[in-house]
Amino acid sequence: MFSLKILIVEDDSVSALLLQRALEKNNHQIIGVADTGEKALELLEQQPADIVMMDINLAGDLDGIKTTEIINEKYDIPVVYLSASSDAETLNKVVGTNPSAYVIKPFNIRELNMVIELAIFKDRKEKELQKLNNELEEKVKLRTAELYEANKELTKALEKEREINELKSRIVLNVSHGFKTPLTSILSSAQLLQMYAEKDHPFKQKISKHAFKIENSVRALNNLLTSVLFFGKADANQMEYKPKKLFLGAFVKEVLDTTQAGVENGVKVKTNLGKLPKTITSDQDLLYQVFENLLSNAIKYSKDNGEVIFNLDYEDGMLKGKIEDSGIGIPKSEQSQLYDRFFRARNVGIVEGSGLGLSIVKKCLEVMKGEINFTSEVGKGTTFEVSIPVK
Repeated sequence: MFSLKILIVEDDSVSALLLQRALEKNNHQIIGVADTGEKALELLEQQPADIVMMDINLAGDLDGIKTTEIINEKYDIPVVYLSASSDAETLNKVVGTNPSAYVIKPFNIRELNMVIELAIFKDRKEKELQKLNNELEEKVKLRTAELYEANKELTKALEKEREINELKSRIVLNVSHGFKTPLTSILSSAQLLQMYAEKDHPFKQKISKHAFKIENSVRALNNLLTSVLFFGKADANQMEYKPKKLFLGAFVKEVLDTTQAGVENGVKVKTNLGKLPKTITSDQDLLYQVFENLLSNAIKYSKDNGEVIFNLDYEDGMLKGKIEDSGIGIPKSEQSQLYDRFFRARNVGIVEGSGLGLSIVKKCLEVMKGEINFTSEVGKGTTFEVSIPVK
């Protein structure tokens, strides 16, 4: 067994002497024998000990329990209690001081050595555990501080990103609005040129041809700016659902007139209208974006001189539209990306487009709490179905 420095605190001189001899026989060093708690504390001030053998009943103002409490607080040394009593009352008193062991007098040498070894082992393990706990607490504090700083930086970055996005949205909206006015003037001028070309003029055919190109180009650019403005509002959280009463027949006519104006591939739209109410209550602008974009895409990606079928019906408070074409279709591997902004399938070829139309449709339907589904096969066409709650 390893050698220890031991302080004996025992007010019975005979018991103290027997204990000292037993411990010295096992190569332990006795740093002192105290008969009171006060003297025990004085000895510990002069020389440190590895363990204290403490009698519970001592002479003086400090009994063994009070002395142990002071030792625990000041020196953190393991204490083994010595007592001739093992009654419940005595045991309850000593439990609160967290003793390393408890030995009943009279004791034998073997039992005493075993108790001391266990007391030292318990103390060392507790101190190792405490050290690990302290290190863990320090690591947690350090990590918490790091996370706090990281969170502050992230918050700053998010705030900066929000400011940049707001600035970007304002720029997009202002620039787009700035383009709208001159485009309207260009469109009006192109239409006037066509009117003048209808009169006898040596360059009538050429004027009409170029005016037609200008008009179509302006319409395309105007549609693109409308799309940009739409997403500018969406990104700035300015999209609102504003339902109002509208005449459904007039609305459908406006959509069809717009989508068929300037069609160059000879595609016709076949319209099948079911039992539609005369008026409905919905957001006309959002509704227009849905059907205008779906029909324009169907016409644009149809084969020359083909046909697009537009079915519209009303049932149980739902406006149900179906747009079917027999055009180029959408590759299966790319169908999951169809509603992504600026996405265009690889088979669109030279057909012009921004890749924003279906993203707009999806966003509008989200705002109106509608649904959209589609089926498509390359070379055979695409069918879109929408269901929109209206009143």
